[in-house]
Amino acid sequence: TQSLPEVFPGDIVEYPRNKYFSHFAVYYGEKDGVPYVAHLTCRDSDSKMLLFGRALRSEIKLDPLELLGKKYKVNNMMDGCFSVRDFHSVVKPAIDELMGREVTFDILFHNSEHQATLLRYGVKKSQQIERIYEHIMPSWKKLFEQKKL
Repeated sequence: TQSLPEVFPGDIVEYPRNKYFSHFAVYYGEKDGVPYVAHLTCRDSDSKMLLFGRALRSEIKLDPLELLGKKYKVNNMMDGCFSVRDFHSVVKPAIDELMGREVTFDILFHNSEHQATLLRYGVKKSQQIERIYEHIMPSWKKLFEQKKL
């Protein structure tokens, strides 16, 4: 059996879904001996967004770590550039406050990866996205339309 990586509160946990896409969560810690992660759920929304057309309704949920899959890795991708925010005084209260609130988001600018980096570092990974948007859109257009993203 492969041993799973050790996770610490505030770590970003990455669940690979396919070659284009992973689902990201933030490790929340144990409750009653069960490890939990906070992650962004996504469902299609009735709203339309100006730029991408497709909106998602999402909320932060706490789920057991293994409920999202047994294949995961710790991916604290921006540790080299940004300092990590304190879990107990900043990240955990932010997760607790977000829980159960439903928000409508644009699919590219706000996804689980951006949410995880926002919680861990206080910055979104999408800060540079406008520059690369013109290159992203053509390759994603069909996937968008078929709702494969």
